[in-house]
Amino acid sequence: MLAGLIFATEDAEDQPGTLAATLPFGGSTLIEYQARLLAAVGVRHLLVVVSRVTPALLGATNRIGGKGMTVDVVRTAREAAAKAHPLSQLIVFADGLVTTDAVVEWIASEAHEALLVARDGDDGAAGVERVDSSHSWAGLARVPAVRLTDVAVMPEDYDFQSTLLRHSAQAGAVQLLLPPATGRTRHGVERNAAALLRRSKSVLAALGDRRTAWVDRFVFTPITGWTLPQLVARSVPGWALLAAGGVLTLGGLVLLYRLMAWPGLALIVVATAAFSTGSMLSWLRGEDARARLQERAIGAVAALGALLLGFAAWRGSGDTAGIALAVTLIGLVALIERVQVERRRWWGTPGAYPLLLLPFVVVGYPTLGLVAAVVYAFASLARAIEDSRQKA
Repeated sequence: MLAGLIFATEDAEDQPGTLAATLPFGGSTLIEYQARLLAAVGVRHLLVVVSRVTPALLGATNRIGGKGMTVDVVRTAREAAAKAHPLSQLIVFADGLVTTDAVVEWIASEAHEALLVARDGDDGAAGVERVDSSHSWAGLARVPAVRLTDVAVMPEDYDFQSTLLRHSAQAGAVQLLLPPATGRTRHGVERNAAALLRRSKSVLAALGDRRTAWVDRFVFTPITGWTLPQLVARSVPGWALLAAGGVLTLGGLVLLYRLMAWPGLALIVVATAAFSTGSMLSWLRGEDARARLQERAIGAVAALGALLLGFAAWRGSGDTAGIALAVTLIGLVALIERVQVERRRWWGTPGAYPLLLLPFVVVGYPTLGLVAAVVYAFASLARAIEDSRQKA
């Protein structure tokens, strides 16, 4: 059973009276972003350690609680030990820690008590205390709930965060070394609003890195990496990209129906990019239902685009092969999406097919493009089935 423990006791360096945990980050606050990362690994109970409760912190914890997570605000280790389930494993965030979902998933998957550490001189070690002669704590840990009891028996004037770290280290916690590339820009403790804003751009750009398919890696992720920080900085609402994608989709389908194939398909590609970025923006803000809707919209838009492209080819030449190919393509893609195996980078995903079809449509061979798409989908499905058999 996983639970979360976030320290929110220190003031921002450049804003006295404001807790660092409540500084703006990712369109909300830093503590809400931290809670979002914890929710993504299955945490449903969050302990927030505070020295005082400010209106901003109260608002943030209320919003976290409103998204399905139980939040308990505590001041001491004794209170935290009383609130935590005795068999739970706690994912601990240092005060002001900025990190990525990949790092949190890494430590959450560790089977033993663990401390994330960084070598001396790494950016990820800045602002967090030393654990041995050559390593500093990188602000993230996995500890059993019994460590809270260990800290609770210590004098109350001991620093909670530091004492918890010491007890975990003395108990023989495994030390996981933070990858240097992660620490440079995407991981570290920040309590300065301006520095936090600079680091947030890199962290937000990294959100799309978990998408491994080639079309995401080389097309949609770069687009998301550039646009997401801009959208967050301008407080663009999550529904705006959903609406934009819907309008672009409608325009593309109308153009395809009117036999304006390549402009219509180009709008479908742009709509797919909008839904992809919108999904990440919604996930960041805890709007899971909207994020899932936009992920599904990518598949629906690709299917409608292929179907209308086949319809346009039939109307233009009188050959029904285009419609048959489009239906076959949709069926193959639907089957690929149901196969539960690790995805290979070269496999086709719903968002890849409009992009694959576009060059063929531009040069005037939509039916040939559909043939190529069907062959690509068949190859992806064949590999998926083979991988599934090997896994079984």
